[in-house]
Amino acid sequence: MKPSKYRSVILKTVLVLAFYFWNVTSGSLGKTSSPFAFETLQIDPFSYRIDNSLSELEEFERLVSNIERLMNKYEINGASVAVTKNEKLVFARGIGYADVESGELVEPRHSFRIASVSKLVTAVAVMKMHEEGLLDIDGKVFGKSGILNDSIYLGYVDRRVEEITVRHLLNHSGGWNRRFGDHMFMPNLIAREMGAEMPVKVPDIIGFALSKRLHFWPGSRTSYSNLGYAILGEVIAKVSGIGYEEYVRSSVLEPLGIRNMQIGNNLKEEKAEYEVTYYEQYNAVKVSSVFGGNEKVLKSYGGNDIRALGAAGGWIATPSELLKLVAAIDGNPGVPDILSQETIDLMVNPHLSGGHTIGWRGADGRGNWWRTGTFAGTSALLMKQNNGISWAVLFNNSTFRGSAISREIQWEVQTALNSVNDWPDYDLFYYFDSMPFIFNNLAMK
Repeated sequence: MKPSKYRSVILKTVLVLAFYFWNVTSGSLGKTSSPFAFETLQIDPFSYRIDNSLSELEEFERLVSNIERLMNKYEINGASVAVTKNEKLVFARGIGYADVESGELVEPRHSFRIASVSKLVTAVAVMKMHEEGLLDIDGKVFGKSGILNDSIYLGYVDRRVEEITVRHLLNHSGGWNRRFGDHMFMPNLIAREMGAEMPVKVPDIIGFALSKRLHFWPGSRTSYSNLGYAILGEVIAKVSGIGYEEYVRSSVLEPLGIRNMQIGNNLKEEKAEYEVTYYEQYNAVKVSSVFGGNEKVLKSYGGNDIRALGAAGGWIATPSELLKLVAAIDGNPGVPDILSQETIDLMVNPHLSGGHTIGWRGADGRGNWWRTGTFAGTSALLMKQNNGISWAVLFNNSTFRGSAISREIQWEVQTALNSVNDWPDYDLFYYFDSMPFIFNNLAMK
């Protein structure tokens, strides 16, 4: 039986006070004026505090079954799924193998490469800077009066480059298309033309792009651009003065209690703690290494430069961490948002933003927003629905379907969630295994 409204309030208060006094007595209470202070106390990340046993619920058996069917269909080794209802984490479950060779199973604590879902992280950071007055999204990026006015960026051959604004990069209208290839995936060519060492750095990639003519006038139309978001990473680094990853982690993620997201690495031996192993389809073609030399490698380990992709596609995360971020940018009242409603609306309305959603891959105008991410070894889908449900699915495999697999993921997940009638009362974001007697009796609705 669910506790009454008053019992729920009392138990929530007990939980907060218990945790407060535990921190006081242990001397680990953080000093912060953030509205998310409770979540930024020095404890294990929330994805570390939960495990699969907490989501072995009858209500979600169909969800697990649907994901397993998809995994079997495409020979996917491991998946992680998380679901929030009214901004409360009600399901977080790993399925399959984090590492096939060792037999390690996926748990909610395992991080995955999230590919282009990283663009949402970058966009939130840019919009936060804009709201704080650190940059103007309609400010110019290049040229002597632009943000990136360093000498390495002044050798452009097309004067139209001076018209590129931060907004153009955010909404994929900076002036580049992928007709002749994607700048972020041609390191050998860039190294040769720029006389750069391998692996090429983001400034080398930008310099290469600036040495060619734009494909269209900035702002005249949109064309999906990884390069644009890589440039935004350099903009954030320049304006913040502390580097792209450092700014995002300290100013966006950590205040939300998200302390384990980070930019991934290229090689298997460089994996982060609890990061999964990545796999490609059986007939994957090996390519030249981003580190140079004659060795042929898989794209998932040395063939694609995760570090260079950074702001465009380099983050690793757990599904629950992604949903924690979504709860803070969704415009819903349960969790305080870190962006204004005006900014949130701008990000999901192409008519306001200039022709394309900002950060999100798409929005249907009815309150449903989505963000996909796919490259070798990775498939990801993040969804915010208009009925208070948000969810994220991460795979440690790529398939021959490429980004098109997102449509099947969406169908399988939404079909399963539509069948859930009795939603859990608790919030796994606030689960503390040292105090289960409080959590297990706590209704968080």
